[in-house]
Order: sequence, then C-alpha cells, then structure tokens
Amino acid sequence: MTHASPPTSYSPARIRETVQELLASEALPPIVQAGHPVLRQHAAPFDGQLEPDELSQLIVLMRKVMHAAPGVGLAAPQLGIPLQLAVLEDQFEIDEVTAAARGRAPLEFFAMLNPSYSRLGNGTAAFFEGCLSLSGLQAVVERPESVRLEYVTPDGGHVTKDFSGWQARIAQHETDHLHGRLYIDRAELRSLSTNSEYAARWAGPGIATASRELGFPAGTGAGREAGTDKTEAD
Repeated sequence: MTHASPPTSYSPARIRETVQELLASEALPPIVQAGHPVLRQHAAPFDGQLEPDELSQLIVLMRKVMHAAPGVGLAAPQLGIPLQLAVLEDQFEIDEVTAAARGRAPLEFFAMLNPSYSRLGNGTAAFFEGCLSLSGLQAVVERPESVRLEYVTPDGGHVTKDFSGWQARIAQHETDHLHGRLYIDRAELRSLSTNSEYAARWAGPGIATASRELGFPAGTGAGREAGTDKTEAD
C-alpha cells in the first residue's frame, strides 16, 4: 500500500526563518528522526525562498552535518527544513569485492534542487540500506539499478544525468526524502536489523545469507515500488 505525502505546511517565510535560525547557531544541528512530520511531507520546491548567500551557507552546513554523521547524503527535511534540497557525496573506502558486488564507486559532492528520477531499463538491485533519520537500523531495499536524475543546480542550471549502481541508490534515497518517503516504505521488513546485528551477520557483499536466515526472497527484495549510513545510509 502506498500513501501520498501531504504538502508541507511551512510558508516560504517560515522556511527562511528556519534556515536563518540554523545558520545563526554555532553548533551543528541534530538530524531529525522518524516520527517528525517534516519527514513525511512533500517538501516545497525551491523557488527563491532563500537568498543566494543563504542557500550557499545552507549547503555548506548540510555537507558538514553529512560528514559528521557520517553519511553519503543528506536532505534538507532531515534538518527540519521542508525544502527540495539535498547534498550527496560518497568517498568512503570499501574493499574491492564489496564495491564490485554493489556497483559502488566514488561519488563527487554535489547539491541538487527539485530533483526527480526515472528508471532506466528493467534491472534492479537489492542491498541493505539505512538512513540517518532512522538511527541504528538497516533493511534490504530493492531499487532500480539505473536511473536518470533531473535536478536544478544551486546556480540555476538544469542537469540531466544517468546513475547506476550505488550512486543510483543514493540519488533515489535522497530524492525520496524530498517527497516524504523513507527507505522503510520500500523495504523488505523481515530484513530489518540493528546496525550491530548487520555488522556482525550481514555485512557481506550481497544479501544471500540474510535472505536465507531471515526468510525473505533474495532478488525480489522489497517487492514494493522500485542509503547508506557508515556502511549503507544517507
């Protein structure tokens, strides 16, 4: 069953006030956790709610929070800002076997506004995925293996770019955040694991062992609509 995310109730003025409060603080803001309504609302498309310097400062702040977490992506709603903005970057070092199995390659930093994606081809990939807004948990999510991402850059440029493998997973995960969706909406819930259990039992390159021992079908994964923490979370 799918549910439509309600639009944010924040006015443009309130969005800007929220951003200004975060920028005025000397401390890094906490990451909003599941249960907060901002994560379940359709964020407002960016349409000039922030001045260019405010937008630039917010992107810098989001990157700092992402690195400190650490994670490979962060969406503005995760800081309590219902605005269609996310930052992405994956520079974690992982072993070659895992990288090959997951199609994981370094992703250079970029910020995206008003993104949307469409699947390319019929291929899917299922792996454990986590989220900085569901701290301490991971679950298997099946997603399209390749997607076409369309977004606006902070300087107003329009970009269309194709991603595959783990980069496609990150792009989908972060875009979903901006539309009020969390990875658990697409997850195989029998695979839901704490980070410690994941690290101890399921951190191999693939999901075959977890599938067999936890009793969910490998290869069909979520079975719903088709990350990433320190190991796999946004």
